[in-house]
Amino acid sequence: MTEKRDEFIDKMKQQLDDINAQISEFETKAEAAGEKAQADFDAQVDKMREHGKEMQAKLDELRAAGEDSWDRMMEETRKVRDAFIHSVNYFRSQLK
Repeated sequence: MTEKRDEFIDKMKQQLDDINAQISEFETKAEAAGEKAQADFDAQVDKMREHGKEMQAKLDELRAAGEDSWDRMMEETRKVRDAFIHSVNYFRSQLK
């Protein structure tokens, strides 16, 4: 169980790192945008950063979860990840 648990946590951490890298790219694009567009980008990036912090917090909780709460915590972490990915994908679609 520990190996599977570690794999899941590592996978979630890698996804978080990948998404944070995408957000950094968005910030670079925002800097190149006009003043109004930059303000809109900044607001969206701030929201995504908050989602990232929430996902990191869930990963921290998941690491500390006992066997009795593992399944529930794993499902909660997946939901937070899915919401985070959705917000990043939506933002990306607005950039095109």
